[in-house]
Amino acid sequence: MVLKDSHDLIITVVKKGWADKIVKTTKKAGAEGATILHGRGTGIHEQKKLLGIAIEPEKEIVLTIVPKEITDLVIDSIVNQCDMNKPATGICFVIGIDKVVGIAHLLCALPQE
Repeated sequence: MVLKDSHDLIITVVKKGWADKIVKTTKKAGAEGATILHGRGTGIHEQKKLLGIAIEPEKEIVLTIVPKEITDLVIDSIVNQCDMNKPATGICFVIGIDKVVGIAHLLCALPQE
């Protein structure tokens, strides 16, 4: 079954080691789970050097698909519990999902038509 316009993708990019806190926070707010990817930062706060050698800071990217009804609750939880309003903490944003498949565990909880 394909769900249309029913979910959002919350993308949170944080310093290495912070992803677990993000996932725990989103689960407490109602998310079912997340996917964690690894990356590196190139923003203005990433311009650090050690002995003249540029350090490429490692990042963790947390992808969380949530029903649109709880998007604001999950975002507020991330901001409040993970200090996302402080500089150099990370970034969190939402992308609307037009269609989603592969979330059969969520479909079992929906009333059947």
